[in-house]
Amino acid sequence: MTAPTNSSTTIASATGPGQLGQIKPGQNKPSQNRPGERPPQPIRLLVLDVDGVLTDGGIFVDDRGAETKRYHVMDGFGLRLWAKLGEGYGLQTAVITGRTSATVLERLADLNIPHVIQGSKDKLASLDGLLKLLSLSRAQACMVGDDWPDLTVMRSVGYAIAVNNAHDVVKAAAHYTTARSGGSGAVREAIEHLLELRGLTAEALALYDSSKPSGVPAHA
Repeated sequence: MTAPTNSSTTIASATGPGQLGQIKPGQNKPSQNRPGERPPQPIRLLVLDVDGVLTDGGIFVDDRGAETKRYHVMDGFGLRLWAKLGEGYGLQTAVITGRTSATVLERLADLNIPHVIQGSKDKLASLDGLLKLLSLSRAQACMVGDDWPDLTVMRSVGYAIAVNNAHDVVKAAAHYTTARSGGSGAVREAIEHLLELRGLTAEALALYDSSKPSGVPAHA
């Protein structure tokens, strides 16, 4: 597996659920913004923003100017689960972000996410370049976003998901809005939602719960 590279123009590529828990009283509930509407084609590419989606949007800078971010382990597990199922269903993950950060590369390399574009000035153009590389269409992609720079992609792909902390305009453009906020399990929730749409929830859970029958062998 090739580790992601830091570039504003180069696409780094490589070959090769239970539910999150009940929503407690007072918590926001997930919103099916367009009830009954499903992706025109099965989603094969999950596209993520970083700040506000994989993180809570906060950026920590120390007195030497070094930048750090906070990530959530449930998102990490969800991404590993998506990749594990991807071996049989051709599921892939990409990150497209307008900022550039070494900490992002470290986190994504740890998660073995092969397609990373940082410093993107035009996220839709970046996506189209990646889709061409992967021989996929926009209809086969899902974008998870939180703010205006994600809108052009969200309006162009087959399925769009907004995190709970997203701008209201972004939520209005989404097919689905998570109950959880970015950096707090929203990506995991988005992945479980996509698996549910594809009818893969039981198969995914069977990878970790041997009491659940599945055609896929259960393994950790």
